[in-house]
Amino acid sequence: MQTSSNGGIFYALTAFILWAIAPIYFKETSFIAATEVLAHRVIWSCLVVLVLIVLLRYTSALKEVLKSPRTLAFMSISTVLIAANWGTFIWAIQHNQMLSASLGYYINPLITILLGVVFFKNTLDKVRIAAVFLCFAAVVFEVIQFGSLPWVALSLALTFAFYGLVRKKVSVDSFTGMAIETCILLPVALIYLWQADSATSNLMENSSAINLLLFASGPVTMVPLMCFAAAANRVSLVTIGFLQYIGPTGMFLLAVFLYNEPLSTEKLITFVLIWSALGVLIIDSIRRVRKEKKESVV
Repeated sequence: MQTSSNGGIFYALTAFILWAIAPIYFKETSFIAATEVLAHRVIWSCLVVLVLIVLLRYTSALKEVLKSPRTLAFMSISTVLIAANWGTFIWAIQHNQMLSASLGYYINPLITILLGVVFFKNTLDKVRIAAVFLCFAAVVFEVIQFGSLPWVALSLALTFAFYGLVRKKVSVDSFTGMAIETCILLPVALIYLWQADSATSNLMENSSAINLLLFASGPVTMVPLMCFAAAANRVSLVTIGFLQYIGPTGMFLLAVFLYNEPLSTEKLITFVLIWSALGVLIIDSIRRVRKEKKESVV
């Protein structure tokens, strides 16, 4: 059991670290339109995941999902949400909005808490009320200081939170779900590239370096997802919940120290408010875990 847990932590760390440094890859694609990069991400992710499904013998699970109109309806909704999330993320990284992307994924767990209240009748205790209030205060502060909503951060947080909500409604594993979503998007991606008129839209005219960069979008998407799927079966959701902050933290550090995005005092205050909200949740989670361990010993 200990070996399985250690292996799970390794897989989880690998997944979240890869997600944390993924902006480096998308930064390298800045000379290509975000929509074009998104199209390639769909195409090559679809190819990779279909190969994985055959190799890992997930074909029976895929066939079962295809037989359920209800599941396919939910997967269609999740497809729109993940496409919007991917597209916004790519655009943000390419347009020097990495700090906003980081903020979005910090906000995401707090949005998820609110969705739990609305759709699953979860109750908010004092700790979670305080965390949500701090998140709301951060958004209000951003609006007052900059005169507009932090739309990149909110778009990323909302699309990913609702994506998680929809996927929770259907019992579909990560690989099968990604296969269906990318297959739904595949015709759209192919049509877009077919009619696109850009310097890089024709693979036959690109250099091998550019084509390799575009092909890499598949592994960049799927490798961390594979690691996450392996981790989910080996470690608790509490552990994964703690480790998930590696991603936005990595983005924050890359934005400030590698890409020199301006971190004004006002922007830092927004982050401090969100970090405070997450700190409250983390401390409460640790307290709950310790309490459960004591009760199980007794």
